[in-house]
Amino acid sequence: MSVNYHDLAQSIYALTSGETDAIALMATVSCEVHHSDARFDWTGFYRVVAPELLKIGPYQGGHGCLVIPFSRGVCGAAARTGEIQLVDDVDAFADHIACSSTTQSEIVLPVRNGAGELLGVFDIDSNKPGAFTEEDSRELSLILETVFKAAH
Repeated sequence: MSVNYHDLAQSIYALTSGETDAIALMATVSCEVHHSDARFDWTGFYRVVAPELLKIGPYQGGHGCLVIPFSRGVCGAAARTGEIQLVDDVDAFADHIACSSTTQSEIVLPVRNGAGELLGVFDIDSNKPGAFTEEDSRELSLILETVFKAAH
């Protein structure tokens, strides 16, 4: 079963309406998205905490890496390039950081506030290969853009 993005978006918008704290928004989004689809094995945020440096933020699932430099891995690539990373096979991604041995595919989306500042990245891992689609990229991007536009 895949995500009903219309219902997911409406739920997230209702829960986050009026909230501007980035951490509170991240916690709510990661929880709602994680529980929306069985493909999503690990769902969470890595926050920009210093120049070229991400640290773990709110997430759902097993443990995550604590620190990821912009120069490494799928999350680093999303932060560095500002582009969505849609990876069908993490073992084929040069410099993939294996935070979990069960991860087979991954999608990572940059997260910006309304001023265009990079707040972090939203990372979803799956224990199935090729789990993510262009629909996931498009729909999750829209949700993130809407939710984080007033974040600080």
